[in-house]
Amino acid sequence: MAEKEKNPSNPLVTSKTPLLDKVVFPADLRGIDRKSLRALADELRAEMIDAVSVTGGHLGAGLGVVELSVALHYVFNTPDDRLIWDVGHQCYPHKILTGRRDRIRTLRMGGGLSGFTKRSESAYDPFGAGHSSTSISAGLGMAVARDLEGTHSDDKHVVCVIGDGAMSAGMAYEAMNNAGAMKNKLIVILNDNDMSIAPPVGAMSAYLSRMISSKPYRGLREIGKKMTQKFPEALQRAARRAEEYARGIVTGGTLFEELGFYYVGPLDGHNLDHLLPVLENVRDAKQDTPVLVHVVTQKGRGYVPAENAADKMHGVSCFDVGTGTQQKGKPGAPSYTGVFAESLIEAAREDDKIVAVTAAMPSGTGLDKFEKEFPDRCFDVGIAEQHAVTFCAGLAAEGFKPFAAIYSTFLQRAYDQVVHDVAIQKLPVRFAIDRAGLVGADGQTHVGAFDTAYLSCVPHMVLMAAGDEADMKHMVATQAAYDAGPSALRYPRGEGAGVPMPQRGAVLEIGRGRIMREGTDIALVSYGGRLYETLAAAQMLDGDGISATVADARFAKPLDEALLLRLAREHEAVITIEEGSVGGFGAMTLHMYAANAVLDGGLKIRTLTLPDVFLPQDKPALQHKAAGLDADSIAAAARQLLGHEASVIMPLSSKIKSV
Repeated sequence: MAEKEKNPSNPLVTSKTPLLDKVVFPADLRGIDRKSLRALADELRAEMIDAVSVTGGHLGAGLGVVELSVALHYVFNTPDDRLIWDVGHQCYPHKILTGRRDRIRTLRMGGGLSGFTKRSESAYDPFGAGHSSTSISAGLGMAVARDLEGTHSDDKHVVCVIGDGAMSAGMAYEAMNNAGAMKNKLIVILNDNDMSIAPPVGAMSAYLSRMISSKPYRGLREIGKKMTQKFPEALQRAARRAEEYARGIVTGGTLFEELGFYYVGPLDGHNLDHLLPVLENVRDAKQDTPVLVHVVTQKGRGYVPAENAADKMHGVSCFDVGTGTQQKGKPGAPSYTGVFAESLIEAAREDDKIVAVTAAMPSGTGLDKFEKEFPDRCFDVGIAEQHAVTFCAGLAAEGFKPFAAIYSTFLQRAYDQVVHDVAIQKLPVRFAIDRAGLVGADGQTHVGAFDTAYLSCVPHMVLMAAGDEADMKHMVATQAAYDAGPSALRYPRGEGAGVPMPQRGAVLEIGRGRIMREGTDIALVSYGGRLYETLAAAQMLDGDGISATVADARFAKPLDEALLLRLAREHEAVITIEEGSVGGFGAMTLHMYAANAVLDGGLKIRTLTLPDVFLPQDKPALQHKAAGLDADSIAAAARQLLGHEASVIMPLSSKIKSV
């Protein structure tokens, strides 16, 4: 460990991170003596743990790539060399080393650093990440752009770091197949942090990796290729395959070789003495071919509470560094995710055809609870949403009742499968769409804004949204009973409204809403999680002498046309409220009103949706206020629509800027 040094701003205070204090940007890192990098990595790990203890966020994956982050920035000339981090969970050490240490304790906060890589945040983030398995595709695009510009590959390396489960997605293999055929120089680092691919590694593996990545070996290999070119074609192919398979037997990289990559590894990703020479060999190689360096790391490395945790402290709230104990919020209403899990378990106890499917999010969707009771009926397919949906379609085709529990933002990745494999065949796949709406600290990449819009145009689809946790229970029961085609239930992140819970879920009539309170002047129609903000807005309007009806639409498809038409006849104005994008429930209502000539009668109508921007991360309450979906904003919109406010409310999208 490096000796402690005095803090230059206060000579009486001893710095705990004397080496890291010298690093503002990677250029500073490259000036540090190679023998000191181990101590620097230890300081970087301690800094990250301390920062995340304050902010919360993704801890385990970042701890596993501390040494790798140091090695990459030491060997490669970032940001001129492009370093792309797949699955942004891994990027916190990278952020500390790239000029953002002074803001690292603003991670995931309003106005602070993103929890993922973000192009607008730093030149060292050449490509944004939030969803996984995109790095190789993006990196190949950058490598091809480099070559088209005539820049030599030695002057601009492209390095993709993929891991934390991202290699389970088909997109990564599509990209590798393309890269292997194109023969552009591209370096892929496979961060294998769960030992799912690699055998145990050690000194012999490190030696072999250094040897096969070295200039002499690759030069000898090229000589061998030239010699075999004098052989008949059949012998050329045999010699080439013999060499590839010989290396594959020793290293285990046959799959990647078959995809056209030169495979190196596996390496101990925490041993800088192993990492640095191999990365330098790969950097200095003259052949313009894609290379895959396989490193094995330990998620949660170097922090005992994380190493011992079942999830390696993947996502954490603020915690005590000494014990790893996370702060718990005040007990409140049950979460929508928890109600979904419990309701599905209850339904599955009565119907053995019910099965559950998740795409690498068992705890996030609550299906870890389902799996404990029904281990043979719960399937985690990895980061593979497209496969998850078609897998569910196959189950449904054989008479089972699959529930596909997928975040709204991730279901976007499987839209073709929803349309082609599920809806066209009218298969009763049940979509449980978690995180539907704004998601606070997780930011723009995880907002569930578009599901109502992109599903409402799909024939045969039934769409419903829970206004509270009790209705959530009813809707799970409704989905379990509905076999006529696909259905989707959207629900927000966080706690419910605190309403009394029914003992059992009741099957709802498809396409039927409910009236929550009656009024005479204006109808406020809520779809989904803004119901109780809408009720609060109606109470505010009472104080202004405005009588408001509040309806819970429950269904966006099919619409409760009878209810909506009655509201239009009996009120001067109608406002729809939804925590989703333009093109959703409000658009469906307007379309129906137009088809029934309702708008010809002078009905005043306004649709409140998320604004047409990507809202930055912040506390959920502040996000809802910025979006105009809190009680004050709903009430203000009603007053303005009825002419009770002189000031004109500007469109929210003109006020809010994406960050």
